[in-house]
Amino acid sequence: MADGRLIFTGTVVVDLLLTVDALPERGGDVLASSAGMAAGGGFNVMAAAARDGADVVFAGRSGSGPFGEVVAEALWREGISVANPPLDGVDNGYCVVLVDSAAERTLVTAPGAEGMLSRADLDAVQPRAADVVYVSGYSLAHPGSGPAVAGWLTALGPETRVVFDPSPLVGALNPELLETTLRRTDVLSANAREARLLRTHAHPAPAAGSLRGSLREGGVAVVRDGSSGCWVATDDPAPAHLPAFPVDAVDTTGAGDAFGGVLAAALARGATPLDAARRANAAAAIAVTRRGPATAPTAAETDALLATG
Repeated sequence: MADGRLIFTGTVVVDLLLTVDALPERGGDVLASSAGMAAGGGFNVMAAAARDGADVVFAGRSGSGPFGEVVAEALWREGISVANPPLDGVDNGYCVVLVDSAAERTLVTAPGAEGMLSRADLDAVQPRAADVVYVSGYSLAHPGSGPAVAGWLTALGPETRVVFDPSPLVGALNPELLETTLRRTDVLSANAREARLLRTHAHPAPAAGSLRGSLREGGVAVVRDGSSGCWVATDDPAPAHLPAFPVDAVDTTGAGDAFGGVLAAALARGATPLDAARRANAAAAIAVTRRGPATAPTAAETDALLATG
């Protein structure tokens, strides 16, 4: 069987990146040591998958304003196909990203065209048997695209695999849309905080095991735990722990996106969930050694790191 495509239904915004020593106190102000602008959000997932060799289709929505032009150029540069034309008279949203001296990121997002994805837009995308559909909690957070994405998922054929990243907004998502999405999810990829919000377990291992019960039959739950690696719950009695590759992190922005994109790309090539998660661990480790959001490595770079471990 030929490799499948990654069909991405999530949102793309423009990141306004500010590096600071520490976040200001409420009502305060700090000077950034550096600043920049780049396509971000779901773009980081798609770029990671494309650099790992996947054929990526952006099935979301974008705008026609200045931020939309930044997004369009970034997608073209990574060789990512676009399923829907830009919306006239609407621009993409943007996200202010503050990265502090501990490499932690804090976000504030203003929404735009990326939240206007409709069911008709999605119905025009026809997944093939080997394709992997990637869903983000950011899409579910928008009043228009949320019901459209959840409803479309329920209409997908049983052969289509769904990867779901609930996003940092998971605690604010509509419970009905969230449950519908989880029931159609084949592979869940959540960080430890998101897993705690979905399940009350303090440790990622039991959280992964518990989350697996919310997924489609045979589903796999992956809980990412930063420098500790990740936990993967399959049909084995206990979740497997995959240690992280030791690196010196300088910027964690986009690490989860690098993980998710490479995870989905590996699954689309037929890798097992454990092998896909191990590869995603390596890609995320490389990403945090670089400053910026879309810092996912090439397939050759990931291969080289995997060869060391």
